[in-house]
Amino acid sequence: MSTTGNVLVAMSGGVDSSVAAASLQAQGWHVTGVFMCLGSAGGQPESRGCCSPQDAADARRVAQQLGIDLFVLNLQDHFEPIVDYFIDEYRSGRTPNPCVLCNSRVKFGCLMQKASALGIGHVATGHYARVVHGLDGSAIHRAAHAAKDQSYALFEVDRLVLPRMLLPVGEIADKAELRRIARSLDLHVHDKPDSQEICFVENDDYVAFLAARCPQALRPGKIVDSAGRVLGEHDGYARFTVGQRRGVRVAAGVPMYVTRIDPANATVTIGPREETLSRHLRAERANWQADVPEEFDATVQIRYNHRGCAARVRRTGPDAFEVDFAEGVPAVTPGQAAVCYDGDHMLGGGWIA
Repeated sequence: MSTTGNVLVAMSGGVDSSVAAASLQAQGWHVTGVFMCLGSAGGQPESRGCCSPQDAADARRVAQQLGIDLFVLNLQDHFEPIVDYFIDEYRSGRTPNPCVLCNSRVKFGCLMQKASALGIGHVATGHYARVVHGLDGSAIHRAAHAAKDQSYALFEVDRLVLPRMLLPVGEIADKAELRRIARSLDLHVHDKPDSQEICFVENDDYVAFLAARCPQALRPGKIVDSAGRVLGEHDGYARFTVGQRRGVRVAAGVPMYVTRIDPANATVTIGPREETLSRHLRAERANWQADVPEEFDATVQIRYNHRGCAARVRRTGPDAFEVDFAEGVPAVTPGQAAVCYDGDHMLGGGWIA
């Protein structure tokens, strides 16, 4: 792959994407910036972590300092379906992961379309992951900074995009080093706090968000054990996720965890930790970024902050697979992603069914 050329960099106004743009420029790339405005899809346009006026101003200032052009891309129409998905998953008793969809459909879907329209060959973001370009093709690998690794959230990116993708921040070993680089370049965002986890949910208060957009997901109901015995009541099934302990206000003599959520009757099932353990999962809507056989060994990660467990993976169709873990894994959660790795190499994954 060429080590220089034109690259379109998604600039959010944060320190990560600012250093990504500056690093690529220093490497000899001709950098063009784009600020992706997701509009008021969340209903709080002035406070969104991804599209606030302050973020736009920060992106513009960094672009001016680097001497690069900056486009503003209005993606509200593309982002609204992701908000709808978020609501629908909670309504269905599942735990959504909107960042995965945003990455594949918006940050690398729309970004690639914009790059092609401008005649720009490559795209880049400030994600903590690495793209390894070799003779056998291009592949996403875990970041050098393991604690910040975001490769899990990139599993749905189309493999055809990978040869045109650059992720320079993934090569930086820790966040302190990244901020040091930003200070050395006199970038004013060097000490800007990281953005909130769910950009369209104000103050990370998803319960308040659902109360306004989907109150039926907060219907009260019974808390039961695995035998169906009523142990208590809750004030909204969407307040819970599989594996959760905090907020399960039931005196049972041992710590109790959520093991199942039934939206049809608003019932939350709880049990001791051993009842949260699973040796098996099914996944659907798979996306493979590598040519994998029908059956193979892998490390399978089942949520963002999970480091993965050894497993045997068996493909059961063009877009489905099953996983048998070597040992019981806690809190296999419907709605989250199961992502397969060979060492640091991310092979692809699917949605836990």
